[in-house]
Amino acid sequence: MRFSFAAVFALTKGSASAWSSPSALQSKIGFGRCAPALYRSFAALHSFTLDQAGEVGTDSFRLFFKGEGSASVSPWHDVPLKEGEHYNMLTEIPKMTKAKMEIATKQEHNPIAQDVKKGKLRDYHGPIFWNYGCLPQTWEDPNEEHPELKVNGDNDPVDVVEIGSSALPMGSITKVKPLGVLAMIDDGELDWKVLAISVDDPLATQYNDIDDVPAAIKDGVREWFRWYKTPDDKPLNEFGFGEKFLNAAEAKKVIAETNESWKKLRSGAAKAGKLWTGVTADVK
Repeated sequence: MRFSFAAVFALTKGSASAWSSPSALQSKIGFGRCAPALYRSFAALHSFTLDQAGEVGTDSFRLFFKGEGSASVSPWHDVPLKEGEHYNMLTEIPKMTKAKMEIATKQEHNPIAQDVKKGKLRDYHGPIFWNYGCLPQTWEDPNEEHPELKVNGDNDPVDVVEIGSSALPMGSITKVKPLGVLAMIDDGELDWKVLAISVDDPLATQYNDIDDVPAAIKDGVREWFRWYKTPDDKPLNEFGFGEKFLNAAEAKKVIAETNESWKKLRSGAAKAGKLWTGVTADVK
């Protein structure tokens, strides 16, 4: 199954639907709604299609990214981190859905797949209330200890919690504005959570830094991530820096540092372990 990523992009603005499968996306695309400005902005950088393999809700499901000439590309390594002053967020889990989808960092070309634990597909025990994804071209290095928190990175791209009003489709890339960052410590590993908002969201003009975000949202995000593993008899997650969100400037520093770590990963200067880091098609 193949559909145009540019068409997906045209639908991300102002949609309230939580599209959690490519088939749902394809049905929406069929209605022909379009945002030409978004299309041109997207196409100027790169042109992707998404290819679904396997069935949604099975361990065979994969969402692959294709570039020009149907060449395979990696959403982790080949999508640029930034577009102008804004950052690109890859949505893995649309808001109000439960399937724990993620970039498969150890698989060739890093498709999106549903996480598997102990042979079972992983779902949250309740829906996540925000769009959840990651920043491409970032990496939390498990070989590096944070100087203050004294824990190492979790070996994944940096996570993003997008707090806008619209559900973003799985596999879509959205320009976001970082507002702050939370230092979650999960099973002894540092797992940064960047709080961000889509630049096209109506609230984006009001939210520019962490103090602009209502306390109810910040508290909700922190407590959701504190408790979400406890139904599986896992301990509560902890947080550094007094459990407070750091501001937008600090968030951008974290992003820059993890982008440098990613560059070392790609160059071979950092140990990759089982991660797939192959250089794929040029999509600039």
